[in-house]
Amino acid sequence: MNSIKISIPSLIDNIKIIESFIDNARERFDINDDIYGNIMISVTECISNAILHGNQSDKEKLVHLELMAEDDKLSFVIEDEGNGFEIDNLPDPTAPENIEKPGGRGIFLIKHLSDEVKFENQGKKTILSFYMD
Repeated sequence: MNSIKISIPSLIDNIKIIESFIDNARERFDINDDIYGNIMISVTECISNAILHGNQSDKEKLVHLELMAEDDKLSFVIEDEGNGFEIDNLPDPTAPENIEKPGGRGIFLIKHLSDEVKFENQGKKTILSFYMD
């Protein structure tokens, strides 16, 4: 299994570094366009959540990203240094009372664009998996 790791300070501008990381992974692992788009949106959204919500934009706290490549699967492990969250207590963004709200769709998007999503360590660690076939 191949593994690549990167850690960034919790500044929203560092999303650019993550985008470059994903672009490099695209070339290294020959990721097709459809999967690439899903990965880019899911991983950058998850990193953004880790920066803004997990680490509260505290530049002293890091967000860690690890890409693990197995035979036909890529997994992205995103971990923040915040307090975590309760995944079961998030409002449903498709509920009528939430449709007009500007935010709250990140986890919904991630779940629909990734093949597998796991939340661990009270939500401080998220594993997004994508099948290459």
